[in-house]
Amino acid sequence: MTDPRQAHSGATSRATLGKAADENFPVAPFFLPRAWRDDLMAVYGYARLVDDIGDGDLAPGGADARHLGVPPEAADDRLALLDAFEADLRRVFDSTPRHPLLRALRPTVERCGLAPGPFLGLIAANRQDQLVGRYETYDDLLAYCELSANPVGRLVLGITGTATPERIRLSDGICTALQIVEHLQDVAEDLARDRIYLPAEDLKRFHVTEDDLARPTAGASVRALIAFEAERARALLHAGTPLVGSVHGRLRLLLAGFTAGGLAALDAIADAGFDVLTGPPGPTKPNLMRRAGEVLLRARREG
Repeated sequence: MTDPRQAHSGATSRATLGKAADENFPVAPFFLPRAWRDDLMAVYGYARLVDDIGDGDLAPGGADARHLGVPPEAADDRLALLDAFEADLRRVFDSTPRHPLLRALRPTVERCGLAPGPFLGLIAANRQDQLVGRYETYDDLLAYCELSANPVGRLVLGITGTATPERIRLSDGICTALQIVEHLQDVAEDLARDRIYLPAEDLKRFHVTEDDLARPTAGASVRALIAFEAERARALLHAGTPLVGSVHGRLRLLLAGFTAGGLAALDAIADAGFDVLTGPPGPTKPNLMRRAGEVLLRARREG
């Protein structure tokens, strides 16, 4: 007979992993080798869970807190949860972790020889989210993306055994762009959490106030600001395209999909007239496929 605690644990993990379907790009598409798909989903489960802790989006019932050994009275304390999560991450590298998603991560870490650094960066980003809700300059935002986004690309390169200094540099640019795109899609949602990832210097430049961001629809100044930030992200994605051309086979398709997901999301933002306050504009599958083809062609020309 199945232990009810194990069944609930499995359901909680499946709910976390199921969020992959909501991403702008395919996380572990079918055309990849099974081992890569398993490893990418293990890393995705880790990244999704740490973000859910930082955003207060854990599944109801407190199962994640119990797995991490956090007492019920601290189950809503995000910093306490992140501390416990970091302690459990360290067990991945030297003993047996408690949380099922971290237990699932351990074989990937061992098989691929992954280091703790990128995983710790994602935790640091979510700690920062609890303490910092505004970013003064674009450089400040880039420093945040170094923690919140760039580690994911480095882990993908680690899983596929393709990391080089130049590929890491290009991957960082793509991942930063994807993070900025997500911020543009989620302006209203982030503001509800008292976070603004649009640099304050840019709000001032476009004469946008926080009250403007709280309106149900975007005015002309907000739309101009979003268009400006979107163009920055698009430039980063195009600058990172040589990464796609530097690899071969199915990995090239995967990286093209990541890049195309960002471009297709930017298209959706533009199609919405840069009004992101009515809800997050999402990419369509046909446009995602079209953009992937364009990325592959461009990578071939530049490769």
